[in-house]
Amino acid sequence: MPELPEVETTRRGIDAVITGRPLTRLVVHESRMRWPIPAELPALVGGHTVRECGRRGKYLLLRFDHGTQIVHLGMSGSLRSVAPGEFLRKHDHVEWIFDQAVLRLHDPRRFGAVLWHPDADGPVENHPLLAKLGIEPFDPRFDGAWLHHHFKNHGAAIKQVLLAGMAVVGVGNIYASESLFRARINPKTPANKLSRARCDRLADMVRATLADALTSGGSTLRDYVGATGEPGAYFEIHAAVYERAGQPCRVCGTPIKRIVQGQRATYYCPKCQKT
Repeated sequence: MPELPEVETTRRGIDAVITGRPLTRLVVHESRMRWPIPAELPALVGGHTVRECGRRGKYLLLRFDHGTQIVHLGMSGSLRSVAPGEFLRKHDHVEWIFDQAVLRLHDPRRFGAVLWHPDADGPVENHPLLAKLGIEPFDPRFDGAWLHHHFKNHGAAIKQVLLAGMAVVGVGNIYASESLFRARINPKTPANKLSRARCDRLADMVRATLADALTSGGSTLRDYVGATGEPGAYFEIHAAVYERAGQPCRVCGTPIKRIVQGQRATYYCPKCQKT
């Protein structure tokens, strides 16, 4: 699934292309997504100018004067910029057509979403999909104290608590394994057993891991492409533990171990991450 680095990379790519430009028309080729695309959406946004390309967690926010489109890439989706008139690919479900550019949502599994939040309903951050999300990892308020406070009532494994996104958003399956390895924390450790000092280190490693992924353009899927159609490189180049089961730890040489937590694969070094 595209995680925060992939979504932020996409946001930056489309921001340079569409912000400040009027949307000529929205074309919906397939409305049967995770939630049905509202039939009235093309009429609501056609002819209106995109004022901002934002992001909250893994949701892209295309802001107009009268409301915001909420876009999610689903499990294997991508939102890319193409030249006007470019051949429509299979699974290209939605097009945002501008005078000099076209955005296309490509989503083979149709787990993505394109929804509308009118300004009359209040701030988009209050939308049910966004309201309960945790803090952004690059928010100045995010630190070890924040994690320690939010972990104190959670006895579940730290990997599961990170994935839940209630304390901090954007730390999906791959980056959770990588952040915990960098912080030298066993993924099975109960969240409420982490000391303040270990939470400090984990917060630092979450930011560092996501920042490195952003620098590389992200790549949590082998077929992931960004807004320009270029693949990311993070998965292949920088992963220390993810999908390296049986291979030697890059630090100590101990074989990397794979376990399953909440139906998701977790990778860690039994020696570097004893506790």
